[in-house]
Amino acid sequence: MLSENLAMLRSLKGLSQEQAAEIAGVARQSYAKWEQGDTLPDVEKCARLAAFYGVTLDALVNQENRVGAARMAPAPLGKHLWGTVVLGSRGQIVIPKAARETFTLREGDRLVVLGDESEGIALVKAETFERKMQQLLEQGRHQADE
Repeated sequence: MLSENLAMLRSLKGLSQEQAAEIAGVARQSYAKWEQGDTLPDVEKCARLAAFYGVTLDALVNQENRVGAARMAPAPLGKHLWGTVVLGSRGQIVIPKAARETFTLREGDRLVVLGDESEGIALVKAETFERKMQQLLEQGRHQADE
């Protein structure tokens, strides 16, 4: 997990092993051994890399997300990947428990379904969406008055 996460995050940032090693404060050869899984970095080096990549230390070391057969990089701080859901015959889905708990979703909550034809679908609590829209309308009114 750690070795794959290090390689994937480094690649996503467009860094060479030498650049990543410099961030960690080690020689390129040492860093290469981490990515190959031959050795493990100490906690301090892992923490430094996790902070640089914007992920939690736990995600860097332990996270092994997959969507289908594709391996995913650890999610950035505040972002989540809970896996896939299956669309039912009437369009229903079951939101994973961890997602419901993280966003305090309860039975009967209203959600706004947003979509972007090139990006996909998103769900937002209706109260949050309505509050943001109200704020935008008020900002527009203030700007028009000026």
